[in-house]
Amino acid sequence: MLENTRHAPEIVERFLESTLESVDSAEDIAVGVAQRAGLDEDEQMKIGMAVRESMVNAVVHGNRYSAQKKVRFSVVRNAERFTILIADQGEGFDFEHLPDPLAPDNLLRSSGRGIFLMRSFMDEFQIRHLEPQGTEVTLIKYMVSK
Repeated sequence: MLENTRHAPEIVERFLESTLESVDSAEDIAVGVAQRAGLDEDEQMKIGMAVRESMVNAVVHGNRYSAQKKVRFSVVRNAERFTILIADQGEGFDFEHLPDPLAPDNLLRSSGRGIFLMRSFMDEFQIRHLEPQGTEVTLIKYMVSK
């Protein structure tokens, strides 16, 4: 029966509060879907960390903990890919001119590595501005070797 579960598509969609508890919830949901999909512990950890980084950005930097703003969170898993979408309702930022987190001047900074980590942990990383405002991050992990 587990084998059938691994190949059956799964979709989870939520509108989450702009709280740090939502960061934990999103990570738990994504790791749970990854586990049911049969991904190994290393891949589950990478997905969890990427989701955590993106959710913290959405809650803290995007929505600025606003009770009036939500984070749209979805996980879609099919036989080919594991896709996570995280969208905030914030003002957005200039993601095309981010400082290099590996530059000597930035190595000791306590922040600024989230997008670098998301890119490192996932097979694909996409970010875009939403209209009229907000930022949407798409994280993709392939279920089969590409």
